[in-house]
Amino acid sequence: MNDAPLHIVLVEPEIPPNTGNVARLCAATGIVLHLVEPLGFSIDDRHLKRAGLDYWPAVRLKLWQSFGQLRHAHPDARFWYTSKTAKKCYTEANFRKGDFLVFGKETVGLPKELLEGEADRCLRIPIPTGKVRSLNMSTAVGIVAYEALRQTGQLA
Repeated sequence: MNDAPLHIVLVEPEIPPNTGNVARLCAATGIVLHLVEPLGFSIDDRHLKRAGLDYWPAVRLKLWQSFGQLRHAHPDARFWYTSKTAKKCYTEANFRKGDFLVFGKETVGLPKELLEGEADRCLRIPIPTGKVRSLNMSTAVGIVAYEALRQTGQLA
């Protein structure tokens, strides 16, 4: 997995179609998808597979029992954390090939204890109208992932 353009990490995802949509994006781009348990669904869930359609065999999927286990397995990796309260916009990040982009569960985002001490690595997606609290998780993943791919010259 050292050849991956990027890594997407979903921490405790809850909604199968969102994860399926992210899986499809990963299959299309070669990004590795990391799912951190507990999951709000079975990985065999028919809705999850339906959202990913026939792309599931192309998804480079890793399952982790905890975020700590993932971090321990990749001690030298750069992690970027998404949060609606972050000061830095995702376009201000200087992404590198192999970075890990971390997204929290749909209902509450990433745990505060995970974000503490990581302010320089926390990113937000602006919502100009302010009429909604947040974007759909799979939409947010696509926005940040494609910016990272663009910055690192990995779009064909």
